[in-house]
Amino acid sequence: MNLTTVKRVLIGEPFPSSREVHERLDKVRALAVFASDPISSNAYATEAIMHVLIVLGSGALSMTLPLAMAVAGLVLLVVFSYIQTIMHYPDGGGAYTVAKDNLGRLPSLLAAAALLTDYVLTVSVSTSAGVRAVTSAVPELFEYRLFIALFAIAVITWINLRGVRESGTIFAFPTYAFVGGVMVVIVIGLIRYLGLFGAEPLPVFRDVVPKQKDAVGFVYVWLLLRAFAGGCTALTGIEAISNGVQAFKPPESKNAAKTMVAMGFMAMSLFIGISFLATAMHLIPEEEESILSQMTRHVAGTSVLYYWVQTFTALILFLAANTGYQDFPRLSSFLAKDGFMPRWMQNRGDRLVYSMGILVLAGLSSLLVIIFQADEIAMLPLYALGVMLSFTLSQAGMSRLMQKVGTLKPGESMKTSVTTIHYEPNWHWKRRLNILGATVTGIVFIVLVATKFLEGAWIVALLIPLLVLLFDRIHRHYERVAAALSTSQMQESELVEVADVVIVPIADVHKGTLRALQYAKRLSRDVRAVSISTSPQMHQRIEERWKRFPKLTEGIRLVIIDYDYRDILNPLVEYIERVNHEEFPDQLITVVVPEFVTTELGGQFLHNQTATILRMRLRYMKDVVVISVPYLISEKDMPNGRRANGRK
Repeated sequence: MNLTTVKRVLIGEPFPSSREVHERLDKVRALAVFASDPISSNAYATEAIMHVLIVLGSGALSMTLPLAMAVAGLVLLVVFSYIQTIMHYPDGGGAYTVAKDNLGRLPSLLAAAALLTDYVLTVSVSTSAGVRAVTSAVPELFEYRLFIALFAIAVITWINLRGVRESGTIFAFPTYAFVGGVMVVIVIGLIRYLGLFGAEPLPVFRDVVPKQKDAVGFVYVWLLLRAFAGGCTALTGIEAISNGVQAFKPPESKNAAKTMVAMGFMAMSLFIGISFLATAMHLIPEEEESILSQMTRHVAGTSVLYYWVQTFTALILFLAANTGYQDFPRLSSFLAKDGFMPRWMQNRGDRLVYSMGILVLAGLSSLLVIIFQADEIAMLPLYALGVMLSFTLSQAGMSRLMQKVGTLKPGESMKTSVTTIHYEPNWHWKRRLNILGATVTGIVFIVLVATKFLEGAWIVALLIPLLVLLFDRIHRHYERVAAALSTSQMQESELVEVADVVIVPIADVHKGTLRALQYAKRLSRDVRAVSISTSPQMHQRIEERWKRFPKLTEGIRLVIIDYDYRDILNPLVEYIERVNHEEFPDQLITVVVPEFVTTELGGQFLHNQTATILRMRLRYMKDVVVISVPYLISEKDMPNGRRANGRK
């Protein structure tokens, strides 16, 4: 079994490029794929508000619902803004594309760095939160939490490598099962609250928690802002659809916009419903049990519905990581296309997904989970900063776009660097709403940074500018490479001549080296077989074996270099440098490297290590061309193989 076979077993057969449109998502699957993060945030968004308010005592928890309504209003603003983004930028890219087109290079790179950081944190925090839900139910697994988190990341990575459509199918049921379960709990809770159908009244708890501090004036407003910022975790992942418009079936923009509306309605219905019932029952946040668990238990009892909600809460917290898997690779591909990330990040794999982006995300998020030991509480101060910054830049960019639209007359159009815009009669109020949204999310971003800076937010505040600097360095590198390869001012005299010499390094005389020598003879009349001898016996052995093949070695010069040390590559490289610099200065010389290729999976680790290191050293040598001549050795060619022994 070789690597290709293993790959096919794990990932499946490759898809032809012509099938790309068939692998796109319908609205039902797309909602499960892109909305898992904002929907799953309802498991803790209400609790995030209450954890701040409880500092002012249990009486302050009555502010939970008004703050939740304010967050819901902000969600509506952001959803509206991103619907406009989807319609105006149907190729995707979200905040990065909007900022690039309307605000300039630096804001676009800030938006990209913020989002990439947030996507890595989404995977790390979501899987760690899922692990906490599992270990809360089964405390015996707590000491294995790190391995469970890494295993969850590996499974989600594997599912995404198999294709977008397949991952959507797998993730659809848990997502809708969570939404359905919580919706049923909310409906039952409202029926009991209103006293409909003779239902038992909703329990109300009167536990009193004293104030931890007196807050008046600015301090009180500051705590309310902190609580509001905590509830804004409900916004994480909303931008996902705008980044992946091209993942939808045609018409892409309309389907993406409809999915965005459905996601906003679904997520806010859950958020407001949970916040209303938690406030009505006077629930108090506890370390031992989440608000969602308390609400479900008091509304539905410890019935099947309770365990249904708890089971799919844990599962959707794991699956929330999928939002990062959808958008990190896509955004990376946009950056790679523009020259701000490695070019290979824009390539799709056999299953028409951005495989390298998926693997890079898995590696970074796994590293973060290891550093924080799968403790999502320790990672939460880092979370949501990036997405708030991207919201601010995106809406600011859309307000600038609407300003451009306002300069047009009815029937006129204008082509920007990315898209084409047309006159819109209602551009005034669209621009005002975008300005309002940008202002509010900007304030939330400042509050998050200020209140969580010492708790770990400084890491993200430092990382985002460093990523922008990295993007700039990568872009400069590609610009220098392009300038070096440009033929616009090239003179023919600049091209290097090709020397009539071929060097073939050999360690022994066998089928592989003889084949490489025959190939070298087709390239040049001056072929040199170079061998490094570390003992007289080895020197004699090579000469004797060379003489056994007079016809095959005719016209080839055997060069044996005696060397008294074990590092045989140094004298070989020195010989090649001497030929390159002294015999054929400013000319291309060719080095033909023979190597074994085996069909066995582990065989590659047993052969060619010296050849691999040699190629790496020659790669940075000027005017040296390296050619590998493989010699395939299959299992049937081995005398002591299983087939030779009569076994299959």
